[in-house]
Amino acid sequence: MNYGNCTPSQARKLIREGKINVPTSGICNGYAQANMAILPKDLAFDFLLFCQRNKKPCPVLDVTEVGSPIPRLTAPNADLRYDIPRYRIYRHGEMTEEVTDLAKYWTDDLVAFLLGCSFSFESPMLEDGLEVRHITDNHNVPMYRTNIECVPAGVFHGPMVVSMRPMKPADAIRAIQITTRMPFVHGAPIHLGDPAAIGIKNIDTPDFGERSEIHEGEIPVFWACGVTPQSIAMTVKPDLMITHAPGYMFITDIPNSKLAIM
Repeated sequence: MNYGNCTPSQARKLIREGKINVPTSGICNGYAQANMAILPKDLAFDFLLFCQRNKKPCPVLDVTEVGSPIPRLTAPNADLRYDIPRYRIYRHGEMTEEVTDLAKYWTDDLVAFLLGCSFSFESPMLEDGLEVRHITDNHNVPMYRTNIECVPAGVFHGPMVVSMRPMKPADAIRAIQITTRMPFVHGAPIHLGDPAAIGIKNIDTPDFGERSEIHEGEIPVFWACGVTPQSIAMTVKPDLMITHAPGYMFITDIPNSKLAIM
């Protein structure tokens, strides 16, 4: 079924009912999607500072009150315990569980962060006639850990994660123009071309997501990615961090147009 024309509230209802359990790229076209990271309150300030210092991979859209699962700025009728198709539980840096709701994991000391997602700039790219390969081929976007170190803050440090979309060079230039106007959802690419230059040893084996075919005459184009907190969890090994599963985002009530600089 095509969920592109769903409203955000309709999509979240279907997710809560277990009827949408697929990567959310292409769902609710025109509305911003968000990455999520949840931490105990004693780590929340350090993580907020980390996001402030690393706005390309971690552009903050919303932060919940301590103990509240309600994202009041981005979707005040939503509940972050149930409205994402898949969640990952990290304990001491290891992903221990992937679940479809957080009912038994949520506690009154948790703080949730919603971070801008590159799926939000795919709609204007498609509207401009650009191909987005993982949408064409109906698979999750490929994501890679890089050798680009984030700016440390408190206990948080580690490498940036990037998402990749293959493009012809002329299309890549247009994609840069489109995404530069959207800094709240990662903005312009951070790298074009040679994957080894940013520490990616094999473009055919992403660390998260699924492989995209790169056709003759195309180059890989890399954007900073909101899966970076999952890489940070593997590096820092906090007692607990809860995230979305890569590619399975939170759908907000915010139109993408509100996040663009015109």
